[in-house]
Amino acid sequence: MREYLINTPVASIIFAFTIATSIYTFSAHQLFERFMLHPYSISKGRKLYTLLTSGLIHRDWGHLLFNMLTFYFFGFSLERLLVSLSPWGHVQFAVIYVLGLVLSDARTVFKERDNSSYYSLGASGAICAILFSFILFDPKMMLGVFFFIPMPAWIFGILFLGYCVWASRNARDNINHDAHFYGAIVGIVLTIVFYPGIIQHFIRQFADA
Repeated sequence: MREYLINTPVASIIFAFTIATSIYTFSAHQLFERFMLHPYSISKGRKLYTLLTSGLIHRDWGHLLFNMLTFYFFGFSLERLLVSLSPWGHVQFAVIYVLGLVLSDARTVFKERDNSSYYSLGASGAICAILFSFILFDPKMMLGVFFFIPMPAWIFGILFLGYCVWASRNARDNINHDAHFYGAIVGIVLTIVFYPGIIQHFIRQFADA
């Protein structure tokens, strides 16, 4: 625990706080409802804080477990990697996560601005930002899709983004696919902003094969 707090303090705080808040709000229904993203209110200049607090809560145990497992595997690794590359690595990691969370919901807020019954929650947008940032550094790493199907990260990334676009238009599963897509894009863009050479690095991974 001490090693995590020293080497990856930002990821450790996000991880612990998100788990604690999510578990607490499972039974604190009033706070749960208050924390959910509500585009209708945001479009009227109210409840702007839900752009952040919606990432601290999850629908149920399965939703929380999936997101936190993904964060555990890639969030801590990304913060360590960024710190090894820059003295601002901790700050860069925090910026990717927070902006990934907030900006991933921008499209949803605009699209659902007149829908007073629409709510959204979960840290998926921010976690997608973290995941896709990491993929830029190691596109050929093998991912266990659904934890058992092996697939190179770059292939997974393409399929994932394509699925998000399709699901946003066609799926009726109450999942905010727009947040997943735009969170991934935010992660890619911010990583390029912080490390412009990442594009050449990404291409070299295939040229050197």
